[in-house]
Amino acid sequence: MRPLSTLDRRTVLKAMSLAPLAVLPSGVAARAESAGLISTDVCLLQKEVTEGPFYLDPQLLRADITEGRPGLPMQLRLQVVTADCTPVVGARVDVWHCDAQGVYSGVRNLGGGADTEGQSFLRGAQMTDSTGVATFQTIFPGWYPGRTTHVHYKVFLDDKTVLTSQIFFDEAVNQAIYADDESYARSNARDMMNAQDRIAAQAGEWAYAQVKMTEPDGAMEAALVVGISPDGDTSGLFDWLWKRA
Repeated sequence: MRPLSTLDRRTVLKAMSLAPLAVLPSGVAARAESAGLISTDVCLLQKEVTEGPFYLDPQLLRADITEGRPGLPMQLRLQVVTADCTPVVGARVDVWHCDAQGVYSGVRNLGGGADTEGQSFLRGAQMTDSTGVATFQTIFPGWYPGRTTHVHYKVFLDDKTVLTSQIFFDEAVNQAIYADDESYARSNARDMMNAQDRIAAQAGEWAYAQVKMTEPDGAMEAALVVGISPDGDTSGLFDWLWKRA
């Protein structure tokens, strides 16, 4: 994965400066730190949301899913835990998302655009480590009509899907990156923001990644703690939204 350029660093710093500081309940940050968590969405069970029509399983166990796709480099870290903050070791985490121009790999004639059937960019899987963390090297996702910015993921235990959900980003971060990085330049304006996206509303505030710049390399990192129910309760699933995912 390429290092961040001066322009990339400036973009990330601008996004960080515009994103509002989270107002956390008393003791949340301390609890997250004491439990060894990578973000402050403390062991809450993430809500199940629609998978969408774009999931494929190319059986690619890899950390770097970029495949040379242009965009702002981003390290994505998902920490799988149970509701009592116990890390889930050896869980399989699949992620997939569109590129800077809103295109998914492996899709035939998506929206009348490029045919990417047989391609696998921005898709991959990792097994969680001893701290429950799966780490991916990717790019910040773009957008496409009808949806706000998001990343899809699935968590598997013993080949059984226990959670299907999506990750979102603060709107200030979305706007700053899209305005500053030419990889995301489009002829049409975005038609869906976080506040209007029904799936983002369903997922809730704890589905938003904590975004920061890491040191000393200055890379962009997005982190989310994914609380799961080992019995795979999917009572929150709304398949009727699949066409919008």
